[in-house]
Amino acid sequence: MSIRIVTAILATAVSLAAAFLPVSAQPQKPPQSLRLYVLDCGIITPPNADAYGFKPGELATINMITPCFLIVHPRGTLMWDTGEISDGAFKDGVRPQKLNNFTVDRPLLPQLAAIGYTPANITYLALSHYHADHVANASLFAGSTWIVQKGDRDVILAPRPSGPAATGRAPDPKFFAGLASSKTILLNGEDHDVFGDGTVVIKSTPGHTPGHQSLFLKLARTGNVLLTGDLYHYPEEMAAKKIPSFDSDREQTAKSRAMIEDFVKQNHAQLWIQHDYAAGMKRKIAPQYYD
Repeated sequence: MSIRIVTAILATAVSLAAAFLPVSAQPQKPPQSLRLYVLDCGIITPPNADAYGFKPGELATINMITPCFLIVHPRGTLMWDTGEISDGAFKDGVRPQKLNNFTVDRPLLPQLAAIGYTPANITYLALSHYHADHVANASLFAGSTWIVQKGDRDVILAPRPSGPAATGRAPDPKFFAGLASSKTILLNGEDHDVFGDGTVVIKSTPGHTPGHQSLFLKLARTGNVLLTGDLYHYPEEMAAKKIPSFDSDREQTAKSRAMIEDFVKQNHAQLWIQHDYAAGMKRKIAPQYYD
């Protein structure tokens, strides 16, 4: 995709955000310490939890939330996951928007703009992995530096078959438009200290997808937090040792989980299962933040 087309996409995104927002929203000054904003990017209401290894009645709820996260550091910003339905679906003004088991009431860009940010203000984009419920607005951040594991990038940018073979959990190219030309920090199964001070560290946790990654944050007041991506979907998975049948490498998922659980203990961190409905519904949503 050409730079001209990417620029047009970003311009459209900013215009869409403006349509939902008061004109008075102003860019934020860099904070003195790390902040974590949780953005409402929808819910998932699956018909059952069979693919996760659970029978009816074994889970407190089969519903999931789908948050997005903005991490604001004194030296820049990081967008972590971008939602399950693209903001473009809201052009008709209908809310909520529904797509299969996904329901989204609030577009992403207006939520960012309400706290003073547009895609142009986002230094880095990092996705926990390439599944559709985490990447619907990824192309809006093609102007950011993309931090991605080689295992996922190779799959994302691989030629896509057409027809029935293109269905399933393979990456949908429309979500990643422009990212092939983005400035990229390519990781090869390694961790990455985003701002160089140990407060925002991407952890390599392959298994769910080949390049799945999680995010470790050191927050001054809240304490240490580990965002798990889809290393887990339900809290019951931890005790039951259940691993989804659709993980790309279930044995590797088990190894990544063991590593992360040990890491969390050693660093006295809170483990946030991103899809955890009960815990997620209690968390502060932007414009409130954790620091």
